[in-house]
Amino acid sequence: MAEPVRVRRLTDQEGQRLQQIVRRGSTNSVRYRRAMMLLASAGGNRVPVIAQLVQADEDTVRDVIHRFNQIGLAALDPQWAGGRPRLLSPDDEEFVVQTATTRPTKLGQPFTRWSIRKLAAYLRKVHGRVIRIGREALRCLLARRGVTFQRTKTWKESTDPQRDAKLGRIEHVLEHFPDRVFAFDEFGPLGIRPTAGSCWAAQNKPDRVPATYHRTHGVTYFHGCYSIGDDTLWGVNRRHKGSAQSLAALRSIRAARPDGAPIYVIMDNLSAHKGAKIRAWAKKNRVELCFTPTNASWANPIEAHFGPLRQFNLANSNHPNHTVQTRELHRYLRWRNANARHRDVLAAERKERARIRSEKGIRWGGRPLADAA
Repeated sequence: MAEPVRVRRLTDQEGQRLQQIVRRGSTNSVRYRRAMMLLASAGGNRVPVIAQLVQADEDTVRDVIHRFNQIGLAALDPQWAGGRPRLLSPDDEEFVVQTATTRPTKLGQPFTRWSIRKLAAYLRKVHGRVIRIGREALRCLLARRGVTFQRTKTWKESTDPQRDAKLGRIEHVLEHFPDRVFAFDEFGPLGIRPTAGSCWAAQNKPDRVPATYHRTHGVTYFHGCYSIGDDTLWGVNRRHKGSAQSLAALRSIRAARPDGAPIYVIMDNLSAHKGAKIRAWAKKNRVELCFTPTNASWANPIEAHFGPLRQFNLANSNHPNHTVQTRELHRYLRWRNANARHRDVLAAERKERARIRSEKGIRWGGRPLADAA
């Protein structure tokens, strides 16, 4: 049987960028939906589930995943066709893009960034290769290839010495025991204030939310739990984010599988997640804590589901207090779980996983039955 289509292991920069797009939603709909596809696939979701999540055809999801595996984040951008034949060859275009994204100082030029005029002049007289292109054509070429003029930003790369081992363990449990894998994370702080968003409205008559200057309600934090096998998301708003709240969330996850068999919980390595009390409880209750690497929270499967939660419940809202905010959030969670995906898809996946597990002789503990005897 062919291996299921899945994205390759994300780099730290790719994971953080996809997480940023899904959480903020501040981009066009094509990039947003494709980022959700990739992040959901990295979280262990199969193609039929992702197609239901983003309301797309399964072949479209597979094409996006294959293209990302080939060219990386450039797969987020649509490839528009049409227009007259290009005057530059693909090799020439690649050389122009490579030059534009290289610091001029590395090419012997006495400035730290290109302008369109300087770049066009350099391409006309570069040694061994002359490319004649106008400034407007050069600007269009760069825009078409996803190269834009923007501010430089700082970035983080995971320095965790166990990065590969942690990512490998997360991938292993997602592949072999999805029915017993859960994800946990928090986001916030959530204040009581009008929050801008988006909605359908008459042209030139946008829906408006009031401004606010006095915020006296304090903040809360959403503690979310996600079941991989059931595709169920639940959570609660709390005033604080500490070890006591994390332990309460873990207890609710353990209660979702009360049979006593091992379960696996993916979470980031926040100090409130790995205290001595939590580790002792996890060992006693057969809960394996699978921590994401440092600065790699994108590896947590719940991240792909926080984006829609923010966009469809918190954005474009004006809750009067935390009680109403929590009530509306729980209403959304109930609707989301009731409309998560088709039951036939879930049943087929469970049946297929049970068959594979039976053929390989693997039990819930993760070892082959022959070795466990």
